[in-house]
Amino acid sequence: MKRTLLRIGGELRDGKDVEAVINPFDGSQVGEVVVARPADMQDAVTRAAVAFGGMRDLPTHRRVAILEACAQGIEARADELAQGITEESGKPIRYSRGEVRRAAVTFGLGAAAARQALGEVLPVDLEARAEGRLGLYQRVPRGPVAAIAPFNFPLNLVAHKLSPAVAVGTSAVLKPPPQAPLTAHRLADILLAAGLPEDALSVLHCPPAVAQQMVTDSRMKVLSFTGSDAVGWRLKALAGPKQVLLELGGNAPCVIDEGADLDRALPAILQGAWAHAGQVCIKVQRVYCHASMHDAFLERFVAETRELACGDPTDENTVVGPLIEAQQVTRVLDWIGEAVEAGATLHCGGEAEGRVVRPAILTGVPETARVCRDEVFGPVTVVERFDDFDAVLGACNRTRYGLQVGLFTPDIARALRAFRALDYGGVIVNDVPTFRTDNTPYGGTKDSGIGREGVGFAMEAYCEPKLLVLRAP
Repeated sequence: MKRTLLRIGGELRDGKDVEAVINPFDGSQVGEVVVARPADMQDAVTRAAVAFGGMRDLPTHRRVAILEACAQGIEARADELAQGITEESGKPIRYSRGEVRRAAVTFGLGAAAARQALGEVLPVDLEARAEGRLGLYQRVPRGPVAAIAPFNFPLNLVAHKLSPAVAVGTSAVLKPPPQAPLTAHRLADILLAAGLPEDALSVLHCPPAVAQQMVTDSRMKVLSFTGSDAVGWRLKALAGPKQVLLELGGNAPCVIDEGADLDRALPAILQGAWAHAGQVCIKVQRVYCHASMHDAFLERFVAETRELACGDPTDENTVVGPLIEAQQVTRVLDWIGEAVEAGATLHCGGEAEGRVVRPAILTGVPETARVCRDEVFGPVTVVERFDDFDAVLGACNRTRYGLQVGLFTPDIARALRAFRALDYGGVIVNDVPTFRTDNTPYGGTKDSGIGREGVGFAMEAYCEPKLLVLRAP
């Protein structure tokens, strides 16, 4: 079994502690990875701090060339990367291939953004005393980035942390997802082959206590974290004066307004609710359907959900693969049972075979139940009817999350009203909240986090303005 070593800058380092990487569908071992100790993380942070000066001074054409070569390298190894994602995370292969394509785009976006000026000329002669001066500012990198990524997009969410780092000219230390760390190491190999200076990137599989070192170390100037809200807010409290980006998930609603086209909405909702077993932070978790269409929608949604292919993620037709860990199966089933005990009706699903849970549709769920209140991160969707549009906007807002919301409506006035009223980072009209492209600002309000990803927006967060005022001699 191939052992994946720690990458500490340009050094590949072995260690005494090794963990197996397990396929969540069939339990087979797909690899093993060395576990970093505190001294390894200390070395990685030291190298990142030293490498920052060289990355900051790297000319634009070099950064662009690295990013473009990385995008090409991802495309050249697309089949290998997709297969690896499926093996270690259980993501159905159809979605793994899509993730690989997106990751190539993410690095291409970094190359394009690196070519753009990050700054502005300012009029400083607003008073007589300031005459004869030219003012301008440039956005410069803050310093090394501490990056922590989740399992559900083990390639593209890593790309969303590293592409902006290379684009602005900074080093990074990456903690890949513990359940699926191998893909990040493959990406690191591609980046280094593309010309990234060796010490500019470290990749360490490590326990939370070791990862916490780079969060608290003052030499790391940015923390970019994607994961649970409980962990994210705790890390923010530990980060001190760092710039912090947190993408912390949600329980995304999707509204089907009166007069919406069900033939258009239903296929999108099926994918948005069930793709990758709902292990997507903007999955369709709550559907609010207008009373005039509720019964017809629910009947079709249940029938078509029952027909979805579930199980083997290597099957081209599979939509619902395994949950990442056995404990998540237990949690999801418990949440379904809690809702049913509280009076909800279970229309389909809720059975588990191994780590595969058949997609469950619930109605009549109290808002206090965890399948409504919290992030289910599994194949469960709640459907409720509504009559009043403003009331349903209020229902969407009654949550501690605010990542993205979907709205199907033929009424542009209502779409604009929803955009103003909904307290979410993104309002997606005539599509599901699961829709995302890699150049748009992505992040949320309330417990869904702070800051925005999307390559250009992350670049802004990784930088700070530096002012130059020139006075004629």
